[in-house]
Amino acid sequence: MQYHVNGFIPGDPDVQPATPGHRQPGDPLPRTVDVLIAGSGPAGLCLAAQLARVPQIRTMLVEPKMGPMEKGQADGISVRTMEMFQAFGFAEKVMRESVWINETTFWSPAEANSLSRVARVQDVPDGISEMPHVLINQARVHDMFLDVMRQSPTRLVPDYGLKVATLTVDPTTTEYPVTVTLAHTAPGREGQTETVRANYVIGCDGARSNVRTAIGGKLHGDAAHQAWGVIDLLAVTDFPDWRMKSFVRSQGDGILMVLPREGGHLVRLYVELDQLGEQERAADRGLNADDIIAKAQRIFAPFTLDVKEVVWWSIYEIGHRLTDKFDDVPEAEVATRSPRVMLAGDACHTHSPKAGQGMNVSMGDTFNLGWKLISVLTGRADASLLHSYSGERRAAAKGLVEFDHKWSRVVGARAEDDATTDGLPRVAREFVNNLPFTCGLTIQYEPGTLTGDAAHQSLATGFDIGKRFHSAPVVRLADAKPMQLGHAIDADARFRLFVFAPANDAGAPGGAVASLCDWLSNDPTSPIRRHTAADEDIDAVIDTRAVFQQGFRTLDHNTLPALLRPAVGRYGLCDYEKAFCANQQNGQDIFDLRGIHRADGCIVIVRPDQYVGAILPLTAREALTRYFAGILRVRG
Repeated sequence: MQYHVNGFIPGDPDVQPATPGHRQPGDPLPRTVDVLIAGSGPAGLCLAAQLARVPQIRTMLVEPKMGPMEKGQADGISVRTMEMFQAFGFAEKVMRESVWINETTFWSPAEANSLSRVARVQDVPDGISEMPHVLINQARVHDMFLDVMRQSPTRLVPDYGLKVATLTVDPTTTEYPVTVTLAHTAPGREGQTETVRANYVIGCDGARSNVRTAIGGKLHGDAAHQAWGVIDLLAVTDFPDWRMKSFVRSQGDGILMVLPREGGHLVRLYVELDQLGEQERAADRGLNADDIIAKAQRIFAPFTLDVKEVVWWSIYEIGHRLTDKFDDVPEAEVATRSPRVMLAGDACHTHSPKAGQGMNVSMGDTFNLGWKLISVLTGRADASLLHSYSGERRAAAKGLVEFDHKWSRVVGARAEDDATTDGLPRVAREFVNNLPFTCGLTIQYEPGTLTGDAAHQSLATGFDIGKRFHSAPVVRLADAKPMQLGHAIDADARFRLFVFAPANDAGAPGGAVASLCDWLSNDPTSPIRRHTAADEDIDAVIDTRAVFQQGFRTLDHNTLPALLRPAVGRYGLCDYEKAFCANQQNGQDIFDLRGIHRADGCIVIVRPDQYVGAILPLTAREALTRYFAGILRVRG
């Protein structure tokens, strides 16, 4: 974490200096905004936290509830989402508060009136990420995003008691073309409305999204016609795996899932309830918490379950649905119009909670969208960049919906259909096969403007182009700090150039690294010079960092190229955090771990959302310029 760059500021470094003139709580609603976000769930807050850090972007977040969430809803945080949380600066806090899921166990009926543990598997495969899979109340995730917003220069807070009722888009104007009618939901203000005009509206307002309806979008898919209950409770039980993630399948009463929660005592149960008719809804059955508990007690038998307190519960039915497009531009008009209204989270894809992906994929949506909106609104990129959002994230959501459709049927299969193969019941076997997916690591963006082809993949076989940047240990040269290289990526809308040095290259003049850095710094055709404004720090848009093969004691920071020790901020202070060395402890060398070509080295371009954009040779000047020219504007 870097601060004091523009002068010493005492106090909490997470609290950034406030932008003069920012809107205060209680101030009248604005008449115009750059971005209006509908809904303060995970998707809306993830987006708001990014936008709040940019002083020149005016953001409004509306929420029909009267205050922040306190309990209930989602709880699973995948390792990919934990990597994203690291970029926001609160991954360590989540790790401290949450329960870590290390093993998953599987229980089945051994004989009449008995249950037996039939399998247990490691929940996160070794080497897949430096982050754990954790469970924590969704409300705490909200709290951490809200903290980021409140501590950002704009001091952004949600406007509670408001929802998007309707909106219209005027494609003939570029100044605040979206007119939004907001309806008050506070007691005593029902029926009152406000009008706000926005440059962009993002619908994060759930499966019954008014934003989606306003742009003519519909959710398509099917339902499994099966009611499930979810309940958070405090209980006394003799079930041995009460603090393990567990699948418990009974002989005749269906299945439940045990999910231990943060704090050491709270537990969540997902309990299979009743089969529904073709036209029936779960609400038609009038089921409640007592029904969930009674069914859970039958499934757990002969183990006992004595519930002491119910914290939260809900009844739901499985649905797998996806909307046609995540923005407001008809396919026939893509060449002539850029999106003004976009959808995220449940507003554009719904699925069961069985795979624990709903909250994770929703935040992934807006982590993808956030840097694109920032790039457009700050003049770094043309508005056409926003077309990539629907293409990339709809493909990711489609994969999730298809996976969840299959997984829900495996979980809901009868005991007699859960055949054992290779020592594992079917549900355990499928669980193991699906671990990369449930960890959130299988999304791979297709080649295009933002994602290069695989022509040079062999230079770094462990950094899959189009997939998330897989971090590895390094040692920071200036202060010998062991760290993860991926933790150098903040949620700040900047691209990263990771330059991996060839063997014996110490950054000295005449070497490949120095030659590349000199070109990046000084040549008018380099992407840094083309896309960074004259009054910005040299790393304001593209942040260049280098990793050397030598140990940190053998290199001299002062002899590195100027680009790797740039002068930044109003005082021109040296940035000492651009150069790293391979961690030479046994098995920790990033060049070995990620298959980086030792003789030639390479350049790895990492997008602001932590996905690998391209891999290039150190000499590929034209290709490097061409990649960024397809995304960013030339700036003087």
